[in-house]
Amino acid sequence: MPELVPVKRALLSVSDKTNLVPFARALAERGVEIISTGGTASALREAGIAVIPVSEVTGSPEILSGRVKTLHPGIHGAILARRGDAEHEAQLREHGITPIDLVCVNLYPFERTVAQPGVTRAEAVEQIDIGGPCMVRASAKNADGVAIVTDPEQYAYVLDDLESHGGATSAGLRMRLAREAFARTSAYDAAIVGYLSGDQEDGGPLPGTLRIEAAKVADLRYGENPHQSAALYRDARGSAGTVVGATQLHGKALSYNNIADAAAALELVRDCKRLRPGSVPAAVIKHANACGAAVAPACAPAVAAALAGDPLAAFGGIMAVAGRVDLGAAQLCCADDVFLEVIVAESFADDALEALTARWKNIRLLAAGPEVGRPGRLQFRSIPGGVLAQETDSAAIDPNAWSVGAGGAVDAGRRADAAVVWTVCKHLKSNAVCIGGADAASGVVSIFGVGAGLVDRVSACRLAVEKAGARALGAIAASDAFFPFADGPALLVDAGVSTIVQPGGSRRDAETLELCEKAGVTCLLTGIRHFRH
Repeated sequence: MPELVPVKRALLSVSDKTNLVPFARALAERGVEIISTGGTASALREAGIAVIPVSEVTGSPEILSGRVKTLHPGIHGAILARRGDAEHEAQLREHGITPIDLVCVNLYPFERTVAQPGVTRAEAVEQIDIGGPCMVRASAKNADGVAIVTDPEQYAYVLDDLESHGGATSAGLRMRLAREAFARTSAYDAAIVGYLSGDQEDGGPLPGTLRIEAAKVADLRYGENPHQSAALYRDARGSAGTVVGATQLHGKALSYNNIADAAAALELVRDCKRLRPGSVPAAVIKHANACGAAVAPACAPAVAAALAGDPLAAFGGIMAVAGRVDLGAAQLCCADDVFLEVIVAESFADDALEALTARWKNIRLLAAGPEVGRPGRLQFRSIPGGVLAQETDSAAIDPNAWSVGAGGAVDAGRRADAAVVWTVCKHLKSNAVCIGGADAASGVVSIFGVGAGLVDRVSACRLAVEKAGARALGAIAASDAFFPFADGPALLVDAGVSTIVQPGGSRRDAETLELCEKAGVTCLLTGIRHFRH
């Protein structure tokens, strides 16, 4: 591979025109001849940049509504010819083809198109780029002589390389660009396969071939433990509105565990927000489990109730808020007996941000922005030798559809409060039981005690009761799966719980329901479980 290749001729054909004009102008000022197509050529001409249309190079017009324009030997011969190869150079002269030294192509926005609600198959298919990937792959294959630029983020360092080498590209730059180009076409094809797999002939919900594409965002100090290497990757389908795509406003670099817990916390509060759209949910997560959570009419009371759920466990935890953190909420987080590693929220008021940064030097503050669409349809877990995939647990929660298995009927308000407790329980590691309730005066629904990740359901009940203490009296308890025996519910009833929410379906349901009936405790049966491992 030659170390330096002068850039005399470039082809620019882009869908995303971000910073295109400054990039093209910088090339033109270096005397680079620019070839271009369609909308890209129009944008450059409007900016006063001289452009040679592709049709002039190929001798053929763009046809089939633009589907065919660069698929021609005049283009691909100019890209693929090996520099310094006498036979190739003779063939170029024979056919009147001038080499192209730099190609700038970003592909039709297929991923963005299929992410839009209601997009039709015809609309999606029309955004499958053909000529673009051909040019990208051809240029990357011939990285010995061609620089392939596939993203506006690359413009700055490509121009720096040209400046450093007198208008030539270095071998190191071309190889870097080639790697990134093949990664882009791979991700693009994976997105197309993923979309088309959603309409499989066999009607199955999961694709026959699983392709996961993600780009490294950052290396992390270490993984779950200091002896484990780790890195953060961004889903090629997009990360807007997530912890991965969040803007860090303050604090130390995030650790592996910080990111995992912040993502779990944000997922929980957004699930609660979907349940009660006008509310502001808040939660404190410790080791992927909620130790406190609340849904309130405003941010400050939600944060106060979430911190009060289990103050001992909340120390050193991760907080998430499905809304804007205001000054009142920030002041609660600045109290002497509160210590949080991370706060992730949609946004922070200026005075809230000022208070938090003044109080805490290292606290990580993440602005994730509003939720963009629902979570992905599939979720994955790596295991030795393979990957497990399943549909996301996004079953709608409708408390009015729950049946009364025992005890008296409850009104719609009580059912709605029970739905919040049930939703928090859904986000705990199984076996899971949580106890919570509503404060009628403030309208806050919060969690009082949690038993999660236990190897038996009786222990989960016992720990939830212990954490809730006197607050269990008259409260609501939720279990992520049925009770195999009545011993767990007996602990809840003895603690004073007045409503129990559970899926039902145990062979011994009758024993649990008889216990509740005798104690005057209402048992609501959801008919669906929420194991989380």
